[in-house]
Amino acid sequence: MKPLGYWLRHNHDLLEKAFDEPLAALGLTRRQWQVLNSLAMGARTTAEVDEALKPFVDQEGSMAGHLDELRRRGWLTDDDRLTGQGRQAHAEIEAKVRQFRARATAGIDEQDYLTTVRTLERMAENLG
Repeated sequence: MKPLGYWLRHNHDLLEKAFDEPLAALGLTRRQWQVLNSLAMGARTTAEVDEALKPFVDQEGSMAGHLDELRRRGWLTDDDRLTGQGRQAHAEIEAKVRQFRARATAGIDEQDYLTTVRTLERMAENLG
């Protein structure tokens, strides 16, 4: 049996590649989707988006540039609220994301999935 670190990295790489496919067809990056989704979930400022996406901010820097791109697309107002077009785009992309997640978790019992997530969360707390 391969160790945990192997499977974490391998799954990370597979998830990144597979997740990029449906988004690329829309001309969207994963980070842009995450920023859009953070706003749809209630983030209201760049600081709140950065906090919601902290692990990525720690690696890549502030998500401000992605907010700018979403504004250029007409999906955000100047004060980072979703426009009608932004809400529509979010709903369409969210449907594709749900399909992706269903594919990624096919054959995994919901309780097993929750246990796995809780276990990984606890490991992160232990190490962080």
